[in-house]
Amino acid sequence: MLKNSLDKTFNLLASTHYFPGKMIKEFAEKEPETVRQMFKNLFDENKDLCDRIVSFKVQSKQLVNKYWDPGKSDFQTENTITTYLWLRYPDKYYIYKFEEAKSLSKELKTSYVFKAGDYQNNVENFIRLYDELSKELCKDEELKQIVQSKLEDDCYDDPKCKTLAIDFGYFVNQRQKAAKNEEEKASLSVKEETENYSSTEPHYWFLSANPKIWSMSSMPVGKEQSYTLYNDNGNKRRVFQNFLDAKVGDVIIGYESTPIKQVVAILEVTKEQDKERIYFKKVESLSSPIDFALLKACPGLGNMEFFVCSQGSLFKLTKNEYEQILDLIREENPVQTNKVVNKYTKEDFLNDVYVTDTKYDRFVSVIKKKKNIIIQGPPGVGKTFAAKRLAYSIMEEKDDDRIEFVQFHQNYSYEDFMLGYKPCGNGFEMKYGIFYQFCQKASNHPDKDYFFIIDEINRGNMSKIFGELLMLIEPDYRDNKIKLAYNGLDFSVPQNLHIIGMMNTADRSLALIDYALRRRFSFFTMEPGFDTDGFKKYQQKLNSPVFDKLIDRVKDLNDEILKDDSLGSGFCIGHSYFCKLDTCTNEVLLDIVDFDILPMLNEYWFDEPSKVERWENNLHGVFK
Repeated sequence: MLKNSLDKTFNLLASTHYFPGKMIKEFAEKEPETVRQMFKNLFDENKDLCDRIVSFKVQSKQLVNKYWDPGKSDFQTENTITTYLWLRYPDKYYIYKFEEAKSLSKELKTSYVFKAGDYQNNVENFIRLYDELSKELCKDEELKQIVQSKLEDDCYDDPKCKTLAIDFGYFVNQRQKAAKNEEEKASLSVKEETENYSSTEPHYWFLSANPKIWSMSSMPVGKEQSYTLYNDNGNKRRVFQNFLDAKVGDVIIGYESTPIKQVVAILEVTKEQDKERIYFKKVESLSSPIDFALLKACPGLGNMEFFVCSQGSLFKLTKNEYEQILDLIREENPVQTNKVVNKYTKEDFLNDVYVTDTKYDRFVSVIKKKKNIIIQGPPGVGKTFAAKRLAYSIMEEKDDDRIEFVQFHQNYSYEDFMLGYKPCGNGFEMKYGIFYQFCQKASNHPDKDYFFIIDEINRGNMSKIFGELLMLIEPDYRDNKIKLAYNGLDFSVPQNLHIIGMMNTADRSLALIDYALRRRFSFFTMEPGFDTDGFKKYQQKLNSPVFDKLIDRVKDLNDEILKDDSLGSGFCIGHSYFCKLDTCTNEVLLDIVDFDILPMLNEYWFDEPSKVERWENNLHGVFK
């Protein structure tokens, strides 16, 4: 159905190096119900538009992380998502394009402002601007007749001029681009460029560096770096005049050459050349680097000095070229404005996670010392829930930007986790995995704690996935660099990165973690928290005699599981089955018993049906 719906979109959802239509179809093949729900939520007119767009982007990114390389683009941008909306509701929506909206606003001299990275305001202003435009176009009867005369029988007649407004914005943008190109060509002379680059206005540069010599991606934000004006043979670097023209305050786009081939950072000139070196500092690290292929495919960058002759280090960028690169950067790395981070304390953790005060203190002490822990326990004790909140409590705030979450499975590999070659077009390109990128992110902010959380850690082939990280994650080897086999680049795991794994002790099908990796982690066992102060407060708040009686029966059940030689503590029933109840009715509690607990008991005692039947009667007896 989705394939048929998008069958005639052509270049609306596809272009060189841009495949949103193909990607959403692949999502639908892998997880049809997930994608179906994504579109249902997107088309839900009762919800805020910006919230719907954000939700669609988040879910598509999760699908990419699950099935492909985490660094791979999902192509589901605001432009793509509004195209879906326009296809479904052409009388209400427009296709959002940042550059066209900005050009149109400038041409019409409106008060609507469009800033790179200011996603929500941009979308809201875009809709207001185009609503005004479509109303004005509807008043022009002559224009409407011209359009109508060009439409064939199978064309949409656009009664509210919404699609006409999109076309209007496109042609205004094209006209402005043509005028700007002519203006730049007319003013392009050596003398004028020299005068231009000696002015007091900041200018823009593109710095290409070999990551095997020094890496911009691993360079901490705020750190100053110098770059020599002469190579090792004492010869001037290519395009030497650029080094002389760069002034304090100029902005630099940081690009790492082979084998990276990505824009990885934004830098700023801090000190002009002193006849030997030029100095700059890193002001921003890109969590989602921009591939060379994406730069090359951008129409407005065709005449960029770096593309005309890539031999050299420092290349000029026109203001227009810089803004186009910045737009590409902000598509994947939006600026977070007015970010609200809620405080999170030890008391908050103990209220949320039902463990004792003493166990929490030991949790924190060990993870700070060991850096790597595994939380193990039976199903339903809240291991995943606890892991994230443990990170919050150590950071003392709910900052999800400093937490990364993955789930291991049998096919998870080193290439997914660290780096490796992946198919790209007719060949292969080296792509960085989610852990590699997160290490770079953490190393950029050494004064803050970062947490990498791995669910179902024992489901993957640990030695295969971790590779040389087996040594690097040890506390004594943090910040020690070794050369990676794939790219020959130096790599280290920073001191401020902590790894939290989760392991289900009731899954008999999973192999144990090998001893070499086991000694790199400390193991914490989480038990059912029915007797903790936190759960007792929650129980009192519900004020349900039936709930209280059911919990007592489950505790008795756990005692029997504990004493069973074939089971033991790793198979007890956890408290999380009974948490976060909005309503505590008999129907809700009975559903938990019938659809969560009893199926598990059938697995535990598959060869003792009488024991299962006895406990079924015991638990059902609560409701009589």
